[in-house]
Amino acid sequence: MQANKPVVIALMGPTASGKTELAIDIARKLNTNIHNVDSRQIYIDMNIGTAKPTREQQEQVPHFLIDLCFPSNPINLHEFQLIAISSMENELKKRNLILLVGGSGLYLKGLIGGLNPPAVSPQKFLRDQLYKIKKVERHNLLKCCDPIAAEKIHPEDSIRTIRALEVFYATGKTFSKQKIQTSIPWKVLELGLNPDNLQTRIQDRTKKMYKNGLIEETENLIIKYGNDLQLLKTIGYGEAKSIINGKTNFEEALAITIQRTCQLAKRQKTWFRNKHNSKWLNNKNALPDALSIIDEFLG
Repeated sequence: MQANKPVVIALMGPTASGKTELAIDIARKLNTNIHNVDSRQIYIDMNIGTAKPTREQQEQVPHFLIDLCFPSNPINLHEFQLIAISSMENELKKRNLILLVGGSGLYLKGLIGGLNPPAVSPQKFLRDQLYKIKKVERHNLLKCCDPIAAEKIHPEDSIRTIRALEVFYATGKTFSKQKIQTSIPWKVLELGLNPDNLQTRIQDRTKKMYKNGLIEETENLIIKYGNDLQLLKTIGYGEAKSIINGKTNFEEALAITIQRTCQLAKRQKTWFRNKHNSKWLNNKNALPDALSIIDEFLG
């Protein structure tokens, strides 16, 4: 490894795998900070439903890339990338090693894989029109104008589907052809976390979210930003909103949230195994295993 090249360690894994807790332990051992790479934790007022690190956890180790903007003003991958890379470069000037943590594969790819997404600003009118279309129809529309992107984007992933359509209609060029791979200025070590008891962890965490005030947090979001806030379709918030609106009872909402989270975790695991070159950590001894791999990597 080049001695003078800064090091970025990326801890990735599916939702509820325990990344936050492990990252804090690793960061304290390495005397470094944490850059969160989560497409929902970047939003202010979305705390419980995104499993955002608690105030106590953030006091243990400083966390960056959290609470970047309001839910009423969502940012795209390109905008996030500009903010994140600037923050990473500032930190690397101080300590030459930083830790990225997250389950948002595309966002991670944008930071450590040289993915350079198109710089197309959000098209509000177009987004509003696309959100009125059913998911399956939206995805079929993407298949027509950009089959390569449609093949890679899950039909349930409304955000990425709409973004790909938005780029196409704004530029006349397909989203897939505008994504450019560029070299990155740092050395990257990818670590993967995928515990054997993930489904149980998802069930326990989801129950805890509801117990800790997910419904009340959703009510607050509706009051502040309106009932039509698109980010309320996020897993957990969507089901809590259904309870508030009297469309679903608590037991049904809880079951749906767990089911949707398990489906997300499955897609995340597929992404990480296909798109990244992670060293998967020992489930029983994740911290010592991670530190051993890091020590060997640093030489």
